[in-house]
Amino acid sequence: VQLQASGGGLVQPGESLRLSCQVSGFGFHNLVIAWFRQAPGKEREKVACISSSGYSTYYDPSVKDRFTISRENRKDTAYLQLNSLKSEDSAVYLCASAPALDIVVRSSQCGPEHAIDSWGKGTQVTVSS
Repeated sequence: VQLQASGGGLVQPGESLRLSCQVSGFGFHNLVIAWFRQAPGKEREKVACISSSGYSTYYDPSVKDRFTISRENRKDTAYLQLNSLKSEDSAVYLCASAPALDIVVRSSQCGPEHAIDSWGKGTQVTVSS
């Protein structure tokens, strides 16, 4: 599985961005897609996940109600809509995938994380005035 994230950039606080994750090499409809982020000097954190069908999603509490994860299975692409961006959202955002049978996605859970077996290169999001 190959994943490529795109759509990052420099924005001001309160603005929005839409990140895309293009997937190739495996049945996209059988994959759970997750977005992570990593800021300099900080540990990588899981931001959001979406089930293979798109019916179930998970959000980290810090982004819930501001970020929206979605997917278009016919385009082998997942998205992360980032609204009301804050400076603390600045990070490299990475998309990753796991076989749908190996990971659970609920509103309160996306795991186990060790089921994630494919990672894409990240896209930089910088929020600054």
